[in-house]
Amino acid sequence: MRLIRILISVLALNLFFSCAPTILEQPAETQVLPNITELIAQVDSDWVLASADTMLNKTPRSVTESICVRSEGDRHDFYSEGDYWWPNPENPDGPYMRKDGMTNPDNFVIHRQAMREMSITVGTLAAAFKLTSDEIYAMEAVHHLHAWFIDPETRMNPNMAYAQAIKGRVPGRGVGLIDGIHFVEPAQAIIVLHDAGIISEEEFMAYDSWFSEFLAWMMTHEYGIDERERTNNHGTCWVLQAGIYAKLTGNEEVLDYCRDRYKRVLLPNQMSPDGSYHLELSRTKPYGYSLFNMDISASVCHILSTEADNLWIYTLEDGRGMTRGMEFITPFIADKSTWNLPADVMYWDEWPARHPALLFAGTAFSNEDYLAMWKKIPPLPETQEGLRNFPLRFPILWYD
Repeated sequence: MRLIRILISVLALNLFFSCAPTILEQPAETQVLPNITELIAQVDSDWVLASADTMLNKTPRSVTESICVRSEGDRHDFYSEGDYWWPNPENPDGPYMRKDGMTNPDNFVIHRQAMREMSITVGTLAAAFKLTSDEIYAMEAVHHLHAWFIDPETRMNPNMAYAQAIKGRVPGRGVGLIDGIHFVEPAQAIIVLHDAGIISEEEFMAYDSWFSEFLAWMMTHEYGIDERERTNNHGTCWVLQAGIYAKLTGNEEVLDYCRDRYKRVLLPNQMSPDGSYHLELSRTKPYGYSLFNMDISASVCHILSTEADNLWIYTLEDGRGMTRGMEFITPFIADKSTWNLPADVMYWDEWPARHPALLFAGTAFSNEDYLAMWKKIPPLPETQEGLRNFPLRFPILWYD
């Protein structure tokens, strides 16, 4: 059955390309898009459809499934605890102490896992729908989206006021907003399913309302502002989230704000003259963090760029920009053994994966080497920690 769906998908794509002369009449830099879409279908169809078939009739999980006694929120509030915070051996019942890069396995992670599971499930099913046009996948994706964002019994409150709490120190933190990067692909899936007529206008307005409220919280709450002002990958993730939520809700003011913030804040504060991200290189997992921030930066450029304001080609006076950033990181993706800094203290073997930066930059720059590299790498990390740092997994959702 899956083979039949794949054949139908490929035939449909070929028919579309043969009957769309207006695409071929576009400027040269956009002519690669049909080929990219076809490439994604060829590379991803087998594993996406195999995964999607296992997710049919799957019961949704949401934040209401489990409550942590240490949370100061209610059953609809997302709660997580800081990764690198541990009991103090000299005071086991007192405030936790920090060990950078070392994840505490005893922290409460159930809400994170549920969010990530929803993100992967929705992304897989929406991608399968886009590859096959089979509405059974789309309706299953909507089932999970409805549980998280609409159903009054199971929906999450549209804020992250209790994310990345630290025992004995704070009930939540601005850095906790980074957990929300796993809403980015579900938000895009909502856009795709609405455009396809799967999500009704009435239901879409409910999603619009949730993400509008969440975006307002990001823009005004002290935690949201704290996260926005961080200059490392947390600040990049803030722009990524705000950008896609603004796209979903049609908030042009925030979209313009995010484009401006990329140019005035992210790029000048994060990128070194050689194209590296110096704040990520100073961490105990410099390789993984560098890949992560490049993926997020490339995703920001892909989502926010317009013909009038193309972030891909924007450069500072000294030449820093996405071209230089990709030139720095790609040799280490092609051959990790050339990495000239210490190996990451954890999950060194997890990377590289099929990084969206390679695909997005390959498209933006018409760089076949990036696309060839993207094809060769396994599609997803194999551990939960790897998946946590890999929020954009289904590129077919990100191309028309």
